[in-house]
Amino acid sequence: MDLGLASRVAVVTGGGRGIGAATALFLSGEGVKVAVLDQDGEPALESAAAVTAAGGTALGLQCDVTNAAQVVDAIGKIIAEFGHVDILVNNAGIVRDRSILKMEEADWDSVIDVTLKGSFHCSRAVIPKMREQRWGRIINLASRSMFGNPGQTNYAAAKAGVVGFTRSLSLEQASYGITVNAIAPGFIETKGIQSIPNYASLRATAVSKSPVGFLGEPDDIAGTVAFVASDRARYITGTTIFVTGGRYSS
Repeated sequence: MDLGLASRVAVVTGGGRGIGAATALFLSGEGVKVAVLDQDGEPALESAAAVTAAGGTALGLQCDVTNAAQVVDAIGKIIAEFGHVDILVNNAGIVRDRSILKMEEADWDSVIDVTLKGSFHCSRAVIPKMREQRWGRIINLASRSMFGNPGQTNYAAAKAGVVGFTRSLSLEQASYGITVNAIAPGFIETKGIQSIPNYASLRATAVSKSPVGFLGEPDDIAGTVAFVASDRARYITGTTIFVTGGRYSS
């Protein structure tokens, strides 16, 4: 399906690995020029190189989204390179899972800062250009975990915050031609997930609780991002799209 995105420029945060890297590659396949931001410079460059190798156009930049100055600098470089920014995918996020009594303040702060403050910094940096061109798409990655998981009070709070942030920002920006939506993935089989020590048991549990009987892959999220970024979704804003295979809070 041609989504009409060939003239667009996208910024994907946390784009060096997993869902972010898959999203960058998927958008490129729709003709989008992609800027990959990642806290680690090497994965950002590798992801951009994968896009280029597939025939696309990409720029890889190291950027800590919790640092406002770095974000402003990165967006400036992207606009200098591509001329404009049309799509922002706020995908950057981390986990620091612990029960509340074992959770350090740093575990709380880092998860909130990357997920929620990072979305704030990046959105604020791209909105002036989007307002100027009167077209923009901001897509924030939430999570099924917003409904709560043991050991994830920080992560659940951050992702629930993303939903509130999305709704409020959508109301602020709608009159400027900017839509703001969230996508909430369920259990997605990324290399990062597959590398954790208890992956096998987590996977078995997730499959047993999945109404569709299988787990999601990064392209399931990337394809949803591409649709929401297109004009086919022009009447959708302020909403959260669950890509969970039908699994919610259980």
